[in-house]
Amino acid sequence: MAISLWKNLLQTTKERLLQQRRMSLYNGAHGYEEELIKKKLQQFAGGSINLSKDDNGIGILTLNNPKLMNAFTGTMMLELQERVTELENWKDGKGLIIYGAGNTFCSGSDLNAVKAISNSQDGMNMCMFMQNTLTRLMRLPLISVALVQGKAVGGGAELTTACDFRLMTPGSEIRFVHKHMGLVPGWGGAARLVGIVGSGAALRLLSGAARLDPESALRLGLSQETLSSSDETGALEEARAWLSGYTEGPASVIRAVKEVVTAGRELPVEAALRREKDVFGTVWGRPANLQALVRRPKHK
Repeated sequence: MAISLWKNLLQTTKERLLQQRRMSLYNGAHGYEEELIKKKLQQFAGGSINLSKDDNGIGILTLNNPKLMNAFTGTMMLELQERVTELENWKDGKGLIIYGAGNTFCSGSDLNAVKAISNSQDGMNMCMFMQNTLTRLMRLPLISVALVQGKAVGGGAELTTACDFRLMTPGSEIRFVHKHMGLVPGWGGAARLVGIVGSGAALRLLSGAARLDPESALRLGLSQETLSSSDETGALEEARAWLSGYTEGPASVIRAVKEVVTAGRELPVEAALRREKDVFGTVWGRPANLQALVRRPKHK
């Protein structure tokens, strides 16, 4: 009886954690009209967002629109939402690498789409759509890496901040150019940037619109490492090797680690502690824990 009750509680906890990850920032109460903006974005086709998943639990998300330096068209924004949903349902995933085709990361939004939805209502709906999507991306129970080759500009720079880590290749740059467009970040990039580098550095980056080369990004803590390869294949292999240092082990444990860190970042202390308790309950006494007790690993 007690074991049955415990299993039911564990399943309920897992379902609640999944619902919390998928929770949107915005809904109709905020004036958000998701179906309306989806119809408008559908009109601006081009490029694709491709996802592959390997047997080691590592996903590769490719921004594929090299003719426009992987700028987001309307349909690419829609596809990104679909790929995030797919990743949310991937039970065996441990890590994710996001990179751009054609040796460059992303130049932001396709200006043709931007011009066509330049009225205030459409702009706000697009803003809320992308904030919802990137927040769900950031909350995935996967350790995520943005592999920055070439340029990550505007919305592309914002996308890098939705990842846990950023790796840069020689000659690449990250640049928040929004002020030159008469804008501020609208995909959540400003809030996330403050969390990564602090308010002072974020203010300098946004108001100065400066180019951040790998050395500068590393010094600020925006990048974790500068890779040696500049070509796409070599850089991707290096990124895989780097990420493997953090994804080695059972998927249940790696995903639980990401869950508790996300809770600590986003929630007040008391709520984060309760979430940590819930996540702890999903791994305590489970196979990975029991096997470790049998092995009695020594920590040197």
